[in-house]
Amino acid sequence: MREGFIRAAAATPKVRVADPQYNAERVIELMEEGFKRGVKIMVFPELCLTAYTCGDLFLQASLLEKARESLKKLLEASAGKDMLVFAGLPWEKDGKLYNVSAAVKDGELLGLIPKKNLPNYSEFYEARHFCPGSSVPETADWEGKKVPMGANLLFRCVSVPGLVVAGEICEDLWVPCPPSISHAMAGATLIVNCSASDETTGKDAYRHELVCSQSARLVCGYIYANAGEGESTQDLVFGGQNIIAENGNCLVESRRFVNECICADIDLARLDSERRRMNTFPSPDTYRREQGYETVDFAFCTGEDEKDGNRILRYIDPSPFVPGDAGRRRKRCEEILSIQAMGLKKRLEHTGCGHAVVGLSGGLDSTLALLVTVRAFDLLKLPRNQIHCVTMPCFGTTDRTYQNACAIAKGVGADLREINIREAVTKHFADIGQDMNTHDVTYENSQARERTQVLMDIANQLGGLVVGTGDMSELALGWATYNGDHMSMYGVNASVPKTLVRHLVHYYADTCGDEGLAAALRDVLDTPVSPELLPPEDGKISQKTEDLVGPYELHDFFLYHVLRFGSSPRRVFALGQQAFEGRYDRETILKWLKVFYRRFFSQQFKRSCLPDGPKVGSAAVSPRGDLRMPSDASSRLWLEELEKLEAK
Repeated sequence: MREGFIRAAAATPKVRVADPQYNAERVIELMEEGFKRGVKIMVFPELCLTAYTCGDLFLQASLLEKARESLKKLLEASAGKDMLVFAGLPWEKDGKLYNVSAAVKDGELLGLIPKKNLPNYSEFYEARHFCPGSSVPETADWEGKKVPMGANLLFRCVSVPGLVVAGEICEDLWVPCPPSISHAMAGATLIVNCSASDETTGKDAYRHELVCSQSARLVCGYIYANAGEGESTQDLVFGGQNIIAENGNCLVESRRFVNECICADIDLARLDSERRRMNTFPSPDTYRREQGYETVDFAFCTGEDEKDGNRILRYIDPSPFVPGDAGRRRKRCEEILSIQAMGLKKRLEHTGCGHAVVGLSGGLDSTLALLVTVRAFDLLKLPRNQIHCVTMPCFGTTDRTYQNACAIAKGVGADLREINIREAVTKHFADIGQDMNTHDVTYENSQARERTQVLMDIANQLGGLVVGTGDMSELALGWATYNGDHMSMYGVNASVPKTLVRHLVHYYADTCGDEGLAAALRDVLDTPVSPELLPPEDGKISQKTEDLVGPYELHDFFLYHVLRFGSSPRRVFALGQQAFEGRYDRETILKWLKVFYRRFFSQQFKRSCLPDGPKVGSAAVSPRGDLRMPSDASSRLWLEELEKLEAK
């Protein structure tokens, strides 16, 4: 267990039909393997202690007796192992037979989960042998003790906040209203499924979608362990398709027709964060009482797990805003450009503006804003020459960015106007007594505010609208001049992070069909990110943003986990170390994470008065609908947590 993750496994043993002793040995071998790999929750298939395909042999007293003996061996083998294990077996109670999943922890039988929905069609005849289980827990006898038996059982880990486990068995998932729905409403965050689902053509894809979609619907982790090789092939073949899913995402899936043990780390903290944001779940306490749930408490050791090099056993995406798959990335870019353009289209229609004004610097953000504006104008069937690009060279402007701005404006067919603001800013410096040789914040911000004044006044002249260019990463860090580039009449990039801006421009370059425009766009992509407010050195950009505030790929990673999941600094740092392993060392990540938190808190006042702009993703900083944060909130708690990490 580390930073809110719990290691889970789904394992398929090679069984012998009606040989509980052999099957228990195979289950115990896999349990030992899981223990060595740091697994905390381990799930085995349905009726794995006898095999699922015993048929009428389930009615034989000898088989039932040996199944209980095998369970006893499993309990003995689990002693001293910090694991919660689920394994299937037939269980006789009051003269009736049930298909159950036994919950085992450290030598103790915690409870029995019976199957509620028994298939009785073509290839399956479970109703011939078994009775459907009760939802409300009763008691079953085990070695002189009473253990709870019922579908409505919750296994709550008192040492791991947010870990509540419940179970269903195979067919239970395939019915219109699976028990897992009720379990999640009762507070379960992890569903286990001991299953025996046979293979037919195409069934694997449906099974995959079923498990993943259920985990999404219930905002939970889902561990699905399926029967495999060793089951009788008299009429059916079982492929051992094991799946571990989390909130709609398949974390790991086994190969079919090969008995395997798969492992993944389920992110309980992320699930908890998602549910915190939702008010559509009922109160778990009330629901549990109404539905007759019984809670069984257990505990895991809470020490840091050192197995597998203390790594989180899953892929941590270093670019969470950008899909890694090229096809998905192209689709995402097209969708985002459409959302941005539709937002601006509506604003232009509502205001009756037939003109738009864009401050075009030759940098990434203003380029994207122009491309979005072009789309909006095309949707409105307005002539592109009513898009007015204004380039405003001053002390820090380089020839490269100036030429790119001109080429892009020409390439899209927009009107281009050049207004050199050097003289106006110099006069302003004289008016306020600013030394031209003092390159401080006043020197820089005066240029940004002059540019915004020019854009606003041109928009007034034309009866037009100033399109904002600033992106979400800059807004998160406060890397914008208050009432300068911070202000516009509609900010199309306000919820687009810098790492995604780059891909959107790249996508446009690849799809525009104009080689000249594409070449200019690609040169913008190759240009260092800079506000160009300080004089260049030897004609080249001297003020590189990422040298000053840190790499945007790091800040976007931080931003995603802080905004989307409310992650703690410690957790963000741990995830960042694994995501950027080999690219940034520990000290570098910690350094820029501290910068992120300082700026994120201190610059909220700029985000509190942002212009309108379209939301394109699940994380955004709009003060109206996404980030309602006090401008004077203290960052002390977060920075102190980072200082403790620095001291280690």
